[in-house]
Amino acid sequence: MSPAFVRAGNLIREWMEDAGLRTWVRCLRNVHGRVEGTNASAEVLILGSHLVLSIDGKLGELKRPVEVIAFSDEEGVRFQSTFIGSAAIAGILPVSALQITDKSGVTIQDALKKNSIEVTEEHLQQLRYDPKSVWGYVEIHIEQGPVLEWVGFPLGVVKGIAGQTRLKVTMRGSQGHAGTVPMSMRHDPMAAAAEAIVLLESLCKHPQDFLSFDGQCKSYSLESLSTYSFVPLVTFTVDLRAIDDMGREAVVCELSNRLYQICDRRSVSCTIDRKHDANAVICDSELTSKLKSAAYLGLKRMTGSVQDEVPVLMSGAGHDAMALSHLTKVGMLFVRCRGGISHFPEEHVLDDMMFGHLVWQSWHS
Repeated sequence: MSPAFVRAGNLIREWMEDAGLRTWVRCLRNVHGRVEGTNASAEVLILGSHLVLSIDGKLGELKRPVEVIAFSDEEGVRFQSTFIGSAAIAGILPVSALQITDKSGVTIQDALKKNSIEVTEEHLQQLRYDPKSVWGYVEIHIEQGPVLEWVGFPLGVVKGIAGQTRLKVTMRGSQGHAGTVPMSMRHDPMAAAAEAIVLLESLCKHPQDFLSFDGQCKSYSLESLSTYSFVPLVTFTVDLRAIDDMGREAVVCELSNRLYQICDRRSVSCTIDRKHDANAVICDSELTSKLKSAAYLGLKRMTGSVQDEVPVLMSGAGHDAMALSHLTKVGMLFVRCRGGISHFPEEHVLDDMMFGHLVWQSWHS
């Protein structure tokens, strides 16, 4: 939505055209590139990701049309609303989303108007793809984690994308001097929060000790901290992710009950606000099988031999495939990244993207 964003989209469009794709950009700044297959009437296969996508080389001779889309605003950094571009394609972006504001009070619609782009409800309806025209969706993305590098594989197949629940926990007590209020008389929310965070870590590391689920938890922040007194208010956030939605809900329930127990025992109040919920997405078994076979062949072509099975991973991070799953079947391929680092300047992928290209070639060979 910024000048830099537009420049990035224009650059990706140039890359697409260099690869021989017919290109266009629609009102939400999704960048599209398409090449027709030998069967022009066949449903289209969509390849995509958010606006970091690059096309390396030609797509080759195709049986069906292939459309490559670089989606806009997947991260939701400015407007705190994810999957704007892909949600529009899938037909699940409500017109009310255009009124979401950034920290300065600027709406998405305002930002688009600043770039001479007018978006109405009718425009959003025109962006939506007909499900009957789409065969499937495949996304290639860096892993954003250390597993592939640790097991020594350049790529892996994704079995599903974790569902997510975000909680905001507020614990309130009473402020007092650290040297004069006896320990037995304190109502210290910091100590309650510390106990809660250790509990949360145990719940994530050893879920079998609590209940059965496949999940991830992360992140907390303290609003205030003083050297000479204990604070009356502590707030932290909880991010629970699991590929099993029922398991995630069970964790939320168990965690909430235990937090209330901690606070009750320490005579502090506890408020838990549920800020976000998203269901897990299971990748299509047919696409996953095709990707796994193609990955094996691609690795064999590159290295001469493959000793082990191609890794199959769960994605703990959200991806545009979550939105596209409302339109069609989805599959994903992960490429390893150095140190598992993402969203930092140190994020780095070596030549492993070439393996992704070899997978594509193997799929169509």
